[in-house]
Amino acid sequence: MKEAAVGGGGGDGAGFVRADQIDLKSLDEQLDRHLARAWTLDKPKRGAGDGQERQQQPRQDWEADPARLVVRGVIARGTFGTVHRGVYDGLDVAVKLLDWGEDGHRSEQEITAIRAAFSQEVSVWHKLDHPNVTKFIGAIMGAGDLNIQTEDGNIGMPSNVCCVIVEYLAGGALKTFLIKNRRRKLAFKVVVQIALDLARGLSYLHSKKIVHRDVKTENMLLDKTRTVKIADFGVARHEAANPSDMTGETGTLGYMAPEVLNGNAYNRKCDVYSYGICLWEVYCCDMPYADLSFSEVTSAVVRQNLRPEIPRCCPSAFANVMKRCWDANPDKRPEMAEVVTMLEAIDTSKGGGMIPVDQARGIGCLSCLRPRRGP
Repeated sequence: MKEAAVGGGGGDGAGFVRADQIDLKSLDEQLDRHLARAWTLDKPKRGAGDGQERQQQPRQDWEADPARLVVRGVIARGTFGTVHRGVYDGLDVAVKLLDWGEDGHRSEQEITAIRAAFSQEVSVWHKLDHPNVTKFIGAIMGAGDLNIQTEDGNIGMPSNVCCVIVEYLAGGALKTFLIKNRRRKLAFKVVVQIALDLARGLSYLHSKKIVHRDVKTENMLLDKTRTVKIADFGVARHEAANPSDMTGETGTLGYMAPEVLNGNAYNRKCDVYSYGICLWEVYCCDMPYADLSFSEVTSAVVRQNLRPEIPRCCPSAFANVMKRCWDANPDKRPEMAEVVTMLEAIDTSKGGGMIPVDQARGIGCLSCLRPRRGP
């Protein structure tokens, strides 16, 4: 089944494209040529000719210089590679190294999907510039001489390494931050600030005709000042299948909009739905649908209008944003720019944050831990 049509799910989606299609429709010819050359590189030759060839190739604005990069310890592992701490031109960075399966352990379909997703991520991310989007530093294709300074000096990567370099954010994933605050919860002022950061970042992406398609707290990072920045533009979450054959069911269960779960056409409003789920998660510092299986969530969200239960202690203005964002009808969901306006109007001076378990005293705040059915 082919991907759902662009701009589906509402008449106001005209002109928008999904992030997975940007490399197919708007990728610069220079990027195409350079990637094509990188994919066909043999293991690097250690002769003068190789150096001359490198010098003759014009460096693109998104291309990083391997000589300026130092790769250090692993901070995360995924199906298709590893994420490392590193330094690039004196800046602390995160380096995603991709495993192309040179030892034969990957199928041709997997390799094709990885390459297409890598191309997608570079083509989307390198053009973005916003305080609530993780800063793209550069990409390296086919480098065989990276300066790797791990403890054992061997990370098991192929000779022709491809990597994406982005700013390092010391606060880690928003999801981890929320888990750490699960018992004591967050002050309402902090909740609204996190919500605003994410809303502004998504509003910017949508203004650039980009649909993230995997909005969730795990894909949001925090810097030292607790500013939220959007990360992960499709490589890690969607590589397992060939992008040209993917169905509309793209994203993470629990955050996916009903139209996406149904395999219907969808547009940027799928991000708005996912954002609504994130708002509940930030307010309650808990996972949505924690007691339900994947199949139960999928069925109930589509057929029974299942949503996380909003606690009674939640201020009505904030609860209204959640409800509007996760409306079953994409046309009724607000644009992210409108969400920013609604959040900016919320008064946080009187509090209203989620009450911890040991302070709830039966006023009903624990209800947010139970899923509900209905609008």
